[in-house]
Amino acid sequence: MSKPILLLVDGSSYLYRAYHAMPDLRGPEGVPTGAIHGMVAMMKRLRDQVAAEHAVCVFDAKGPTFRDEWYPEYKAQRAPMPDALREQIAPIHEVVKLLGWPILEVPGIEADDAIGTLARVAAEAGHAVVVSTGDKDMAQLVNADVTLINTMSNESLDIAGVTAKFGVPPERIIDYLTLMGDTVDNVPGVEKVGPKTAAKWIAEYGSLDGVIASADKIKGVAGENLRKALDWLPMGRKLVTVKLDCDLSGYVPEWPALEALALREVDLAGLQDFYTRYGFKTWLKEVSTALAPQPAPAASNGDLFADLPAPAAAPLDSRYDTILDWAAFEAWLAKLRAAPLVALDTETDSLEPMLARIVGLSFSVKAGEAAYIPLRHEGPDAPQQLPLDEVLARLKPWLEDAAAPKLGQNLKYDTHVFANHGIALRGVAHDTMLQSYVLEAHKTHGLGALGERYLGRAGVSYEDLCGKGVNQIPFAQVEVARAAHYSAEDSDMCLQVHEQLWPQIEAEPGLLRVYREIEMPTSALLARIETTGVLIEAARLQAQSHELGQRLLALEQEAYEIAGQPFNLGSPKQIGEILFNKLGLPVVKKTATGAPSTDEEVLDKLAMDYPLPAKILEYRGLAKLKSTYTDKLPLMINAQTGRVHTNYAQAVAVTGRLSSNEPNLQNIPIRTAEGRRVREAFVAPPGHVIVSADYSQIELRIMAHISEDPGLLRAFGEGLDVHRATAAEVFNTPVGEVTSEQRRYAKTINFGLIYGMGAFGLAQSLGIEQKAARDYIDLYFNRFAGVKKYMDDTKARAAELGYVETLFGRRIYLPEIRGGNGPRKAGAERQSINAPMQGTAADLIKLAMIAVQAALDAQGKQTRIVMQVHDELVFEVPAAELDWVKAEVPRLMAGVAQLKVPLLAEVGVGTNWDEAH
Repeated sequence: MSKPILLLVDGSSYLYRAYHAMPDLRGPEGVPTGAIHGMVAMMKRLRDQVAAEHAVCVFDAKGPTFRDEWYPEYKAQRAPMPDALREQIAPIHEVVKLLGWPILEVPGIEADDAIGTLARVAAEAGHAVVVSTGDKDMAQLVNADVTLINTMSNESLDIAGVTAKFGVPPERIIDYLTLMGDTVDNVPGVEKVGPKTAAKWIAEYGSLDGVIASADKIKGVAGENLRKALDWLPMGRKLVTVKLDCDLSGYVPEWPALEALALREVDLAGLQDFYTRYGFKTWLKEVSTALAPQPAPAASNGDLFADLPAPAAAPLDSRYDTILDWAAFEAWLAKLRAAPLVALDTETDSLEPMLARIVGLSFSVKAGEAAYIPLRHEGPDAPQQLPLDEVLARLKPWLEDAAAPKLGQNLKYDTHVFANHGIALRGVAHDTMLQSYVLEAHKTHGLGALGERYLGRAGVSYEDLCGKGVNQIPFAQVEVARAAHYSAEDSDMCLQVHEQLWPQIEAEPGLLRVYREIEMPTSALLARIETTGVLIEAARLQAQSHELGQRLLALEQEAYEIAGQPFNLGSPKQIGEILFNKLGLPVVKKTATGAPSTDEEVLDKLAMDYPLPAKILEYRGLAKLKSTYTDKLPLMINAQTGRVHTNYAQAVAVTGRLSSNEPNLQNIPIRTAEGRRVREAFVAPPGHVIVSADYSQIELRIMAHISEDPGLLRAFGEGLDVHRATAAEVFNTPVGEVTSEQRRYAKTINFGLIYGMGAFGLAQSLGIEQKAARDYIDLYFNRFAGVKKYMDDTKARAAELGYVETLFGRRIYLPEIRGGNGPRKAGAERQSINAPMQGTAADLIKLAMIAVQAALDAQGKQTRIVMQVHDELVFEVPAAELDWVKAEVPRLMAGVAQLKVPLLAEVGVGTNWDEAH
């Protein structure tokens, strides 16, 4: 059974971000409303995305906090809150409450500390915790029970995600922040030390204390600055550490119980008044419709649907049939066979594609004309339905007919569903989700959103039909009449949305190419890759888990012997009692409430002199490894296939890149021994090997092609080490005399410019003065004038059009490049430089997948693509086909496009993914 979720929202972080992210909107009376609009959108989206029963939106209270007492200069340089934002604070609090969210403000502490404390208490009480924030400091809270999400960037960070993003695991984020400092909060760090240097030092020396202990060994200006900061660092660490043991009694009723934080029903009447006052017309229409009297649904299933709204009325000229007999079925089957294009939709008993079974089917052959076939509805009032197996048997020839064009919304899912019933869906001609994605990747692509955008109606939602949360019922228990309307309307809307989107795509040759030649074939191929899955050696992971479990038990006993009694090694309170009350260990620091702290920094320091803190730290590290990796992956193995089947999300990233989830293959860490050990469990079956093929320096090659810079073209054309060649140009040094330090600088500049890095970012990355960084950039542009011209031309064209394009015609819209303020516009300009390269790389790997699979099929090979991760394809290869794969896959990948520099794909071979990588 899954854990209940507590959703914690960093309201203070989001109201500032909403204010700066939104244009200067004004209400009917001229009052500013941009931040209000952003907060409402975020809070509504969160309720839809996270199935939480308990939640709270936490804001900073007015007045000083304990950090101001520690360090009077804390946040001293922060600019006062803009008046336009201050005016919106009270309305934001009002509307957040109307949307059903509890609000929390605790004087004397920051929102971060309240969130940290709530997260700890909730996790100890058995909750999964989701923290919604845009604040990097909160990454220190992430553990096996706590995840961060950012609704403004659609970013989600678990342990692996934090490690991948920052280069350090969550338990080292405090050390990382201490070294860098925080200019926003006026917390000094080590001068000139940025994210890369901080992560590098921590990786090399293990922790902040390790860095401090090795300060004399660190050379150069950075080492000098570190030694100057040694006296300050303990206070810096204290300031950036989120408190986990604040006293919230008096602010959270019945603390530490969490029942008072239950999400409430939305106050529709209150929202109607609020949206009227502040001029939010679309949302006003939404709540007004919800408040309007609805016709009572036909009585059935007792009170099962008493709290669910009746379905919205279909257009007056719509005809939605419910097929309950063979005569009606045959009549509709004839329509399907005669129609030039049919929209179809499956209703199922699961969202998991590999497990979902059909409950009903709907079809639409023209606008306003659709039908639903109920097949597995249950309940006392359910009518007699046609037998599932016979219906599918009669439909199978049409479903598998490649000459019968079909349309759907995210048909990759339906392809899996039909496959679960032994049907290979063919003739997939169009997918409205992918049409929307190709046209407007920066917008949402759900059918309801598309219907509202293009047809002026969103239709009945799944939640309208089945309810939400713990009260949600299975689709099979939905009254057939309601289910028929819902499903038939989906197919009808899908067909009508297609009629709006398809002409727009046809009119643009570049978009047409991306849709027809890249996205549609990729969707079909991803369904195959997902179905294949990847073999996981559960025994290896289980053996590791067993070893870890034995070691954890031994550590417990060793800790008990040192302590003289049993105690909970996961309880900070019990640890504190043992360490400080019973054993009398020195108190290193105290919490906000004055209690001795037992955080990792304290245990690290005490572990240098005392055995018990060292045992506790070892226990924590091994427990995280066990729960996150070695325990979880074996549980995700499909019992029928013996494999793990990830889901590739195709319509998410605006650049065209794929993402994966359950498991997220793209976030398995590769820089740590633990991550590599996890990859060792992705194995080949007997008689096979794993082959990894990825593009070499793909985005730099694309930069050379697009910019046509002679220096870059020559370096790649002659097969030189491009970073060494760059260094030779920038430092005016013969290639053979380039030092490793010069090459490192050149590599940082090469990759930095791809992501629009300026002098400030380069200075932080290299740990040098900003003026020196500017000089290096000037030298680079003097030698690589084509790159500078590309960047200037791209920004100008993006500002003119509002978007940039990949080499294949994919459009990446940048709304802020024309309408944003200074920081937002600068960010959009940086994105305009990188997006064509990252988007082209995404197009290339998709084309490579398609080309390789076509060759495998044409030649009857048994080699199978089992994973796609960024610029890498992973294959499961029979030993007899290895030579072919090693020769042909790189050739095929290099041949999907003709650039002005050679495309290079490299392969590795092994018995598992780690060996092959």
